[in-house]
Order: sequence, then C-alpha cells, then structure tokens
Amino acid sequence: MSAPEAGLTHVRADGSAHMVDVSAKAVTHRQASAAGRVLVSTAVVAALREGTVPKGDALAVARIAGLQAVKRTPDLIPLAHPIAVHGATVDLVVTDTAVEIAATVRTADRTGIEMEALTAVAVAALALVDMVKAVDRHARITDIRVTAKSGGRSGDWTES
Repeated sequence: MSAPEAGLTHVRADGSAHMVDVSAKAVTHRQASAAGRVLVSTAVVAALREGTVPKGDALAVARIAGLQAVKRTPDLIPLAHPIAVHGATVDLVVTDTAVEIAATVRTADRTGIEMEALTAVAVAALALVDMVKAVDRHARITDIRVTAKSGGRSGDWTES
C-alpha cells in the first residue's frame, strides 16, 4: 500500500486510519459555521408558513435535532474528538423554494469544531425531511458545507 498523501493526519504510513493525538495542542477559542438547504415544494412552504405541517412544528423539531446532533458528533463521525461545546445555534429560514439551515458552534479546546457545525446542519435537514415527508416525498437536502471557521493553528476562514 502506498504512503498517505502529505497532510492526511488521520492516516498512518500503512494507510490505516487512527485518531490524531491532540494533547500537545494549545487550547484556543474556536468557532465554526455551516449551512445547507432542504429544497421543498410550494405546499411545504405554505404548510411551514401557516403552521399546518401534519406532524407539528417542523422548524422547532429540526432546530432541536440540530442542537442535539452537535453533542453527538463524536458518536457519529468515527475520528471526531469529543470536545467541550460551549455554545451552538441552529437557525432555519423558509424561502419560496427551500428551508435554509445555518449552524454556528463554539468551543475552547484543542481541535476544530467544523464537524459539529456540519452535523448540526445535516441532522436538522434530516429531521425536517422527516417532518414534511407526508406533504412532499421529494424534499431534497443540498449544499451542506462549512461556511466559516476561526481559531486554531490554521486561523480564520470564510466561504467566498
């Protein structure tokens, strides 16, 4: 097996995965934001705006699911470190064609918090699809991505 590419810190020389030791890294304030969307029908948009989704308050359920997901990220992503989450927000905005989801997560720890922000958006989107599937079986999750990060060795970054 060939050696891993430079910069793949979770892969050993023999190609096997491992959890990186971050114990020597400094604790720094870190923040990451992620976003995504759920494309939905006009019927779902109307039901969300009118509060008539058959299963109940879909936006509240999705928001809580996203917040819970932040805390469960190391259980879902095999090489993610358990880190202290000091704050998290998950916001959902209904547009004419979609529900836009944004999450921001904060910590003071030794490793980044991007995976927690991504997991919040992904699980909020999944919960939303579950809540609206009786109205729209074709709801589609798209464009989940990190939009910004700050702190740590690599510094600040914002999606352009």
